[in-house]
Amino acid sequence: MRDRLLTTRRRRPLAEVGEAGRAIARHLLATEEVRRAATVAAYVSRGAEPGTGHLLAALRAAGTRVLLPVLLPDGDLDWGEYTGDECLVAAGRGLLEPSGRRLGVEAVATADVVLVPGLAVSRTGLRMGRGGGSYDRALARVPVGTFTCVLLHDDELGLDVPAEPHDRSVVAAASPAGITRLA
Repeated sequence: MRDRLLTTRRRRPLAEVGEAGRAIARHLLATEEVRRAATVAAYVSRGAEPGTGHLLAALRAAGTRVLLPVLLPDGDLDWGEYTGDECLVAAGRGLLEPSGRRLGVEAVATADVVLVPGLAVSRTGLRMGRGGGSYDRALARVPVGTFTCVLLHDDELGLDVPAEPHDRSVVAAASPAGITRLA
């Protein structure tokens, strides 16, 4: 399933990927949870993931503190503050990470909103990622009741996602069509 989803993503026209990111940013910025958030944990998109550039810029412009992940050698996620595109540095696996001070793996627990990448999500909020478990570990640190949302393309919502005992669910999915609240 993961291979099929990645293949479909790679075939998306670049213009579609960019528009998806802009639409998702508009929808997220209109949600009460994001408007009220003092701190948002997010990520820098890569490849054919829905783009996060507009969202990150808009959050910073609104005065929201933005935390971005830093991939550790063991696959866990540390966090750093996003202060603008000039703070981003190239890291392994084609990732862009913040270059500033590291805040620790527990920093994600301080976020009012946690936005995560994924390849698909079920109607119950089970998220399929790339298989490394990094975001499942991070989501395990997030307090219950925090708005957790996966960013996807429209055709990646409502799929039957296989589950492992360590998998963590999200409460919403953002796609170009809007915000979907999950059971």
